Amino acid sequence: MSYRVELAHAADLEGFRHAVRTAMAQGILPDEIEWAPPDSAPGLALAHALPAFANPPPPRVPRAFLELAEVVVCHRSPARFQLLHEMLVRLQSSPRLLQDRADPLVDRLQDMGKSVSRDRHKMRAFVRFRETTDADGQHYIAWFEPEHHIVRLNAGFFIRRFASQRWTMLTPDESLHWDGEAAHFLPGATRADAPEEDPLEAIWKTYYASTFNSARLKVKAMQSEMPKKYWRNLPEAELIPQLIATAESRTAAMILPLDPPRTPSHPRVGGYLETQSEGGNPGLSSPLSSLASEAAICTRCPLYAPATQTVFGEGPSTARLMIVGEQPGDQEDLAGRPFVGPAGQMLDRALAEAGIERANAYVTNAVKHFKYQPRGKRRIHESPNAGEIQACRWWLDQERAQLKPALVLMLGASAARAVLGRAVTVGKERGQLLALPDGAAGFLTVHPSYLLRIENAVTQRAEYARFVDDLRAAAQAAR
Repeated sequence: MSYRVELAHAADLEGFRHAVRTAMAQGILPDEIEWAPPDSAPGLALAHALPAFANPPPPRVPRAFLELAEVVVCHRSPARFQLLHEMLVRLQSSPRLLQDRADPLVDRLQDMGKSVSRDRHKMRAFVRFRETTDADGQHYIAWFEPEHHIVRLNAGFFIRRFASQRWTMLTPDESLHWDGEAAHFLPGATRADAPEEDPLEAIWKTYYASTFNSARLKVKAMQSEMPKKYWRNLPEAELIPQLIATAESRTAAMILPLDPPRTPSHPRVGGYLETQSEGGNPGLSSPLSSLASEAAICTRCPLYAPATQTVFGEGPSTARLMIVGEQPGDQEDLAGRPFVGPAGQMLDRALAEAGIERANAYVTNAVKHFKYQPRGKRRIHESPNAGEIQACRWWLDQERAQLKPALVLMLGASAARAVLGRAVTVGKERGQLLALPDGAAGFLTVHPSYLLRIENAVTQRAEYARFVDDLRAAAQAAR
């Protein structure tokens, strides 16, 4: 015979305790009972109610089982009540069974308990109440999507913490309202029932950004403790990607001296600097020249300290084509001009073959300082990271705002990241016209340094010809 037990709510521990005592007193086995909380499927047509039994004796169980049952009944698994019933039956003959983690039933119940406990902690940590006003005054409302039925399990925590305020916790399954004196459990809600923002959120975001400790940031640990699925409920979440991206540069800036010496780091620097001071940066109009002067003292990221100087863009303010590379190299750092080294010479040759006058284009880099690793007397190029690209993106945006080019030609992944604001795979998006938010078009190809690294002469010629074709297509789009 099958029996059906109707429970008052999804985590009805008291209802379960009374019913399971009745069942065990009459020898009804776990697989003969269909437990039916409100979230269960319709019952079997032939199921019967449990026979009445006056004052059923409580089974003897260790305290650890009572503590485990309190959280397991909150699990979303439909089998939770039957598994607890099975454990109760087995504990009568094996009182120390819960100590045996090799037992499959013990292991499953313990894992279920841990899952519920983690979910309980997430609700406490990642709920944000937003202030609203109704006929009775201030009313704080929060929205949360728990994995399990933990609203009642967490009710005492929130009531004690916010005892003097009126608030409502909305979840899809069940909601909790505290009127200042009593708790009321209400039906589930939707996200649309919760307010989207709060008057104090701007202040909170400022505080959060100011106290974000980039020196102690561990991204994997943070995402493990605060998974991204909870971010949409947190007002500060929109700041987190930017704070992560700039953490490395902010940390480095904290450990730099307040006024680091700007002494040349290369024996040839002096001659180049004298040439630059006499000739200046060619081709810049007045607004861009002012911008270049500001960039010359830039300390937005730690790359400025070991570099010789800022290498700003150059070209006419009327340029319809803007060419963006990655960063200055060794020779560019010394000369103070972009693309004058081997990669620049390769670019000049390809531009000429594509019918593009370099003098008519504006040439710049995503990052304005040379990043390198010293190796003896040489300085070995090192690619900038996402934080450094983001820190220098402000200057690139200002250049684009002044120029308003018809087309931005991006040479390589770092340039594309700076322009598009996202990681890019060159092989997938190369040669495509990409719409930019300011109305300009973007066009992605390889960086000329890629061609210099190809050792096979046949492959290099083929890739160079393809690069020239990309430049022709970009020039046509700019026109």
